[in-house]
Formats: sequence, C-alpha cells, structure tokens
Amino acid sequence: MDQTRTRLTRATFRSQRAGKRRYITGFDGLRTLAVLGVIIYHLAPSSMQGGYLGVPIFFLISGYLVTYLLIQEWETHSKRVAFLSFYGRRVKRLYPALVTMILGTTAYITLFQRSLLVNIRGTIVSNLTYLYNWFEINHGQSYFDRFNGESPFTHLWTLSIEGQFYLVWPLVVVGLLLLFRSRVKDAIVLMVGAILSAIAMGLLYDPTNLNRVYYGTDTRMFAILIGAAMAFIWPAYKLRDNISQTHRFMLDGLGLLALAGTIYLFFTMNGQAASTYRGGMFWFTMMSAILVATVAHPGSDMNRILSNKVFSYVGKRSYGIYLYQFPVMIFYEARVHNIGNHPLIHALIEVALIMVVTELSYRFVENPVRHYQYRQLGHDLWRAVSHPLSHRATSVLSVIAVACFALTAVGFVQQPAGGAKPTALQKTITKRQAAAQKQNSAAAKKQRELAKAQAKAKREKHDKAVAFSKMSKKDQKTAKYYFLNAEELTTSKQTPLTAVGDSVLLDDSGDLQEVFPGAVVNGEVGRQASAMPGVISSLSSRGQLAKNVLVNIGTNGNITQDQADQIVHGIGKDHQIFWVTAHVPTREWQHQVNAMIHKTAKKYPNVHVIDWYTTAKDHSSWFVKDNVHPNDYGNRYFTSLIAKTITKQLNQ
Repeated sequence: MDQTRTRLTRATFRSQRAGKRRYITGFDGLRTLAVLGVIIYHLAPSSMQGGYLGVPIFFLISGYLVTYLLIQEWETHSKRVAFLSFYGRRVKRLYPALVTMILGTTAYITLFQRSLLVNIRGTIVSNLTYLYNWFEINHGQSYFDRFNGESPFTHLWTLSIEGQFYLVWPLVVVGLLLLFRSRVKDAIVLMVGAILSAIAMGLLYDPTNLNRVYYGTDTRMFAILIGAAMAFIWPAYKLRDNISQTHRFMLDGLGLLALAGTIYLFFTMNGQAASTYRGGMFWFTMMSAILVATVAHPGSDMNRILSNKVFSYVGKRSYGIYLYQFPVMIFYEARVHNIGNHPLIHALIEVALIMVVTELSYRFVENPVRHYQYRQLGHDLWRAVSHPLSHRATSVLSVIAVACFALTAVGFVQQPAGGAKPTALQKTITKRQAAAQKQNSAAAKKQRELAKAQAKAKREKHDKAVAFSKMSKKDQKTAKYYFLNAEELTTSKQTPLTAVGDSVLLDDSGDLQEVFPGAVVNGEVGRQASAMPGVISSLSSRGQLAKNVLVNIGTNGNITQDQADQIVHGIGKDHQIFWVTAHVPTREWQHQVNAMIHKTAKKYPNVHVIDWYTTAKDHSSWFVKDNVHPNDYGNRYFTSLIAKTITKQLNQ
C-alpha cells in the first residue's frame, strides 16, 4: 500500500512537473558568457579573437528553449499549440527594444554622424522585417573589418536570423510531431539539417568575401537546429533530478570540459581562418551543445555553477546589452582618438556606457512593454493626454520617442543618393593604387637589373658617401624632398623591393616607388594579417617576390604569433624582411601589434623593424583626420624612414 502510494505520488509529481516550466537559471550564466565574449571581441579583438563565438551559443539556447517549450505545450494542451500567443510573446519580448535602438541610433547619426546615413532606408526596413542579414550580404562590409567605417547596425544580423526562426518554427515543430511518432526520428531530421547547413558553410566559404557564409541564414542555421534537436531527446522538463552519483559526476565532468573548451576557443579560434568555416564552428557548436545539455539537466551541478546574482543580472539583460553595444562603441570611438594608448580605460568606459543604456532600456522599455496589458492602451493614452502632469515620466518618454521618430524620419528622407560618396582619403588611395599597379609591371622587369647593380655596389668599398654634387639634379631634388643623403637614395634606387600591406602602404605607394623605382607594391584597403600568406604565395608564383620584402600590416587588426610565423615562412629565410610598425592610436590593438612585430624580429634574423610608430607618435601634423593615414607631408617621412632603415641594413 505504501509502495503504491509512493508510486502514485511520484507519478503525480512527474505530471505536475511536465506541465510546469522550470526556469533554468544557468542559462543566464551561458548568456552572460556569450555576451561577454561578443563584447570583449568587439572592444579588444586582439585579446579575444574568438569572442564572436558567443553568437552560436545564443542560437543554441534559442533553438533549445523555443523547441522544448513548444513540445511541452503540445503535450500538455491536447496536442495543440497557440500560434498567435507564441508570436505575441516573441514580438513583445524582442520588438520594443529593437525599435528603440533603431530610432535612437538613427536619430543620433542624423544629428552627429551623417556619413552613417548611407543605406539607412534599407537598414531600417530590413531590420524591422528581420531580413537584415541578407541585406548585409549584399550591402555590408565584413564583420571582421573593424577600421573602415563600421555601421552601428552590423551586429543586428543575428536578430534577423532569430526572427526568421521564430516565424517558421512553430509550424516546423508541429509538422515534425505529426509526421513522426518518435522523438529520436525528429532529432535525426534536425541533425541532418544542421549537418547540411555546416556543409553549406564550408562549400560557400570564400576568404575574399566572408559575408555570404557569416551572415547567411542557411550557413548559420546549424546552431539553432542542433539546439532544437536536443529539445526532442533532452527536454529539461522530462529529465530526472534524482540520478546516481556516477551519472552526476559524468554530467559535471562533461559540462566542465565543455565549458573549459568553450572559453579556450573564445581566445584561440580566428574568425577569418578557413578551418573555422570548414568544420571548426560546427564542432565548437557541438561542444557548446554538451554544455547546454548539462546545464539543462536538473541532476547536474552545472546549473548551480553558472547561477549567481551577477550572471542573473547580466543574463536577463543580455538581449539589451547585445543590442546597444555597437552603437555605443562606434559613437564613442568616433569621438575619442587615443584609444590605442589607454585601451583598458576606454574599454571600461564603453562597458559602463553600454550597461547604463541597457539598464534604462530594460526598466523603461523592455520590462514595461513585456508585462503591459494592451487592453488598457486606449484608456492609458487618454489619461496621459488629459492629465500630462500626473504622468511626468510617461510624458518625458513620449516626447523623447516622438523626437527620435522625427529625426529618424529626417535621416530616412535624407539618405545620400547613390550610396556613400568616397572621402578625399579614399579617392587618393584609389588613385595611388591604380598608379602603383601601372608601375608594378615596369618595376618587376627592373628588379633583375637592380639585383645585379646592388651586388656590384656591395663589392665596392664605401669609405665615403657618394658626393651629393655628382648626383643628377633630379636625384638631388628627390633626396632633399625625402630627407635622404646621397648614399641612402642611391642604395634605395638600386634595391629591388616587394612591398605588401594595407591602405597605409597604398597611400604611400607613389612616394615609395619614387625612391624605390624597382618596387612592386601590393596593397589592399582593410587587409589583415590572415590574408598575407595567400598574397605572398601569389606574388612568389608570379616571380614578383624580390629579395627584399617590405611588410606593412597591422593597421586593421591584431597579429597572432601563428600569423607572424606564416608570413615570415611564406616569404622565406633567403629574403630580407622589413616590417613596419603600426601607428593606429584609435584602436586598442596598436601596442599588441607592435609588440608582436618586435618579437618576430628577435625570433628571425632576417626580419628587421622599421619603427614608424615611435617616429610618428608625437607628430599629429603628419596625418590626415583619422590620425592613421599619413598626409603628403607625413608620407615624405614615412618613405624616408623606410629608405634609411633598408639602406642601413643592406650596407652593414
């Protein structure tokens, strides 16, 4: 009798538990981990190069929670799902903060940063219709380009994928539940879909244009599908908490290993490496799925480990933190020009600003709207209009909302026609790039002759510098213009050189080829260290890799030890490598890039540092407005430093 009563009690408890939604507090910890990874990556990509992997964790949690709640509703409500109720909850949860962010951001750029109004109509419409990720594929810049005019809306691509998921998923889940009687078969179908998505990511990967695989719904859907598949075979409301000690240890061990692996890859998985898109991100997501599964299990300690007041606070606000991070960062960094000198201080200020804006949104927008009873809307509007003084907070918010809407409308109407007009710097770089490419053909042919001349010059004694008076008038003028003596100019004119780098090199290409007529210049706007091995290999295969190679990379992002090693090995130990340090005070990676360049020079005897940063750091008059690209006067000093350093090394 007692055993029967016990069995009935347990059955009743399971039945009650099946109808009750358990709030998994550890998921707030996972959301905190994910949003911290994303924010640190955006603030300091050189410190956490894999922080963008927080996004697959968000997708995993969404896929798991939404699916298992739909299944639970189906099982406890006589095989029915309230579609309208589901969509209503999603809209109330996500739309108000999104609209607030779009209005506030557009109002700000209309007033203070009108250059960002480019494509603003498409940006607003596609965000409100959750199609922005596809808009970014065709109109946006690379997610990893942190230097060339970032958009404060770029990060919203993830919300569009989530919105598309919410729109179709109740129908998909109900379809699977009706089609298959086995939850395992449902999970297999979803895992097949996840694998196909990961395969599409690998097949569509293009190192010259990551937008398609990075923003695409089809190529990023595998994280959501993996989470959804877990919900069919690992639903939290059906898992027992009274498990054996052995099983508990097993769950905790797997969870801790997955947590450690997740954090490790946050620091090590390069977002531009081919391996990331050809399986790396998929396997990271699978590992993170183990972490999600252990947190969801009531018998594991992982939920408790990832539950505390701080994680709860951040996790509940993770949506707002994610929303407002980019606008705050971009607007702040547009006003502050010495971030590279004090990266930690500025990062803390930016985090504080993000948290303040998020808290205001959470208290005055997200929470009130989520719990608001829309049946009262007409009555509340009438009270606010008829008694404005008794609802001061509401009145103030209403005025702010109207002002933001009006400014957004102005920005919407005043979108620049024909897209963004190139700046003076962009026009200059484009012009000089074309000129450099035209000069490259002649320079490549001249390199063999220069190599012979250089060998002959080395055999001669250099007890005295070549007399300045014996130089041609043209060479005398060139030497004076670039602050060079006769020996420095003569050596430079006889030196075959291949220069590889980014927009700073392109900006200087005309001056460089004036002093080094045998220089082949290969530069690209926005180029990062990850692209260098491919460029070097291409130059080598075309016979354009001279014995002396100038490397100017580091303006647009950090350089890892592996990347530096690949660059040096790709060029080869039989070449002399001259690596220019970066002057980019507006970015936090400046000092880390330069430290890596110096470290690489100590590691390899054929690598020599051209210390542009130290030479230029106190000369703001040498630069254009961005304080990164030299102006015409600065290019004279930039070219001079290169020539002097190369001459000194070659004539030792």
